[in-house]
Amino acid sequence: MRIDIQNNISWRDRLFAALTFFTRFPFWRIYQPKKEAYETVVELWPLTGWLTAGCMSATLYFGSLFMPVTLAAIAAIIIRIMITGALHEDGLADFIDGFGGGGSNRQRILDIMKDSHIGTYGVLGLVLYFLLLYQCLIILPPRTTALMILAADPFFKMISVNLIQYMPYARTAETAKNSVVYRKLSIKSGIFLFFQGMLPAIPLWYFIGFPYLSIAIPALVYYLLYLLIHHRIQGYTGDCCGAVFLLTELCFYLTYIIISFQ
Repeated sequence: MRIDIQNNISWRDRLFAALTFFTRFPFWRIYQPKKEAYETVVELWPLTGWLTAGCMSATLYFGSLFMPVTLAAIAAIIIRIMITGALHEDGLADFIDGFGGGGSNRQRILDIMKDSHIGTYGVLGLVLYFLLLYQCLIILPPRTTALMILAADPFFKMISVNLIQYMPYARTAETAKNSVVYRKLSIKSGIFLFFQGMLPAIPLWYFIGFPYLSIAIPALVYYLLYLLIHHRIQGYTGDCCGAVFLLTELCFYLTYIIISFQ
């Protein structure tokens, strides 16, 4: 991690840049952050997860009080997609298309991921992802699932940010989808990132329990994805970050449910 000596980007700029970048709420109407602030958005990515997780878990829990949990789960998934504009799901589709159809050719993988069209791999990947996510949201009691969502969304966004610490950006700012290259975290930012990811997990640990394997297995999946990304393209992209977040989060749900049925 690096230590910032001069930092002319205010907290307000960072917060509104992250909220504007990671959600579709019109925060830009309230305040328009400096362009440079968008280089720091990943530092507050888990904090935006508090918003998406809160809306998603509330929809599931309170919706299950007056409708079947199956419908509440679908509504919860739709709410998160609407809030984020399917930002992470788009990254997952591009990631699967690129790594599925690009073979071992680095440039071809990057070109496929940047292509706005979705391929067969991406379609199949999203279908399987949503089928698994939907099943994960309806198996356990709504109260437990709501707490899982509150914990998992910010936590695995925190974990996924580490990609930018360990690898260089695979493209240049000029060829990036959003013309933004995330800066690496300072020590102060890293500590704050840790608390953003960990605090929402406390209710789940306190009320339900937090089996160690439910973190260990997703951590292993994260490491394997890191090795794959590093081997194929020698760097990260925004699509990689979004895909790693969704896949590790899903792995957490699956592991937690499997352990709960033992």
